[in-house]
Amino acid sequence: MVSARRTSVWLEGKSPRTRKTDQPSGLDRERITEAAVRLLDSEGLAGFSMRKLAAELDVTAMSVYWYVDTKDDLLELALDRVVGDLPLPDAGPGADWRDRLRELAASYRGLFVAHPWASSLVGHFLNIGPRSMEFGRTVQQVIADTGLPLHLQTGALSSVFQFVYGFGTVEGHFRQRCEEAGMSQDEYFRHAMGAFRDQPAYGEDYERAERMMAARGGDTVAEMRDRDFRFALEVQIAGIETMVARSARDTA
Repeated sequence: MVSARRTSVWLEGKSPRTRKTDQPSGLDRERITEAAVRLLDSEGLAGFSMRKLAAELDVTAMSVYWYVDTKDDLLELALDRVVGDLPLPDAGPGADWRDRLRELAASYRGLFVAHPWASSLVGHFLNIGPRSMEFGRTVQQVIADTGLPLHLQTGALSSVFQFVYGFGTVEGHFRQRCEEAGMSQDEYFRHAMGAFRDQPAYGEDYERAERMMAARGGDTVAEMRDRDFRFALEVQIAGIETMVARSARDTA
């Protein structure tokens, strides 16, 4: 029986199990984790089950449980697996923290767009797998390289990456909703805006929204989101630069 005090697959101190002679050949924890990611991408968290995963692998559920103790363990492994796909920026001599931060923010946003299920898991698990820790160390180093005093660095990190988390989560869920409705994002957007426009009580709100969208530019939903994301991220970077300059004045 799994302990109620169990907190993370990464804190169990167990080595990955090897195959028993009566286990299906070619099955291991890595293959199971990759299949779990594919199933989560296609079915989402609500549609994910160990039974479906076993069917995907063409094995019994007990074969899967030989390699992972619980469903939560597997979800943690899947989350760390997709974080490991994120490219990390070059930290060589002369690398500017702003460019590195832009790269990290863009890849983190892409994680939640490509894998909408990941946003719920990020807030649920400790995220201390090896790939997640590597990403976290890279983020911390970039924030340290901004020149912010140590006591302000966690705030800056939270400001940037909680913004990216929220932006990517909304974007990923919107894309998923469009797929479920059998529409492209542009079709879904036009459908929603058309219904909004036809409501007399919201005529003024619609006109204001239409002017804002025209002003920001972009012919597609993807282009509009990209413009908004880039601008919002530049606001974050400008804020960090301002706080660095303020801290320098305060300590001068």
